[in-house]
Amino acid sequence: MKLWKLLACAPFVFAGATAQAEPDPAEVQDILSKNSCLACHAVDKKMVGPAYQDIAAKHEDDDDAAELLAKHIREGSSGVWGQVPMPPNPGISEEDTDTVVEWILAGAPE
Repeated sequence: MKLWKLLACAPFVFAGATAQAEPDPAEVQDILSKNSCLACHAVDKKMVGPAYQDIAAKHEDDDDAAELLAKHIREGSSGVWGQVPMPPNPGISEEDTDTVVEWILAGAPE
């Protein structure tokens, strides 16, 4: 194989390796249900807590959003969206937390 052909393919290899599929909304809904997240949050409207789409909009340009949201999910938070605190959810797995955060930051698609 000629070197130029190999080099021509390199960008496609790297792009494929870094591309990630958006989380499956059905899988996310299952995670949200089993961890009681939907008792306070909805996808597109404020309930006790903010809508997931509002959270996505707030953190749209925040490079540290994934880490911050994961921390809020596991440890809880207060004063971020008003006076009602978000209780900690230490029982959610790290993998499920990452999936939910990825889905939120993708805009919380339905």
